[in-house]
Amino acid sequence: MDPELLSLIDKEPEVQAQGRSAFIRKAIRLYLDAKRRREIDQQLIDVFSGQADAMLEEVEDLITLQAWPDSEE
Repeated sequence: MDPELLSLIDKEPEVQAQGRSAFIRKAIRLYLDAKRRREIDQQLIDVFSGQADAMLEEVEDLITLQAWPDSEE
């Protein structure tokens, strides 16, 4: 591993408290979790992309029939 990166890691208080290996394991886990979240977000975008009109059409009747309370201003 790059000595400069190790130096930056070693300056972290968490590393000093728990050790470098624990810090690196946690950093990798956070990276992998974030990567998985981005993949899920992209899948949702792919699924719903271009579906706005169809989705609106599906709930349009419900929206127009919905009763809203009168405002008392």
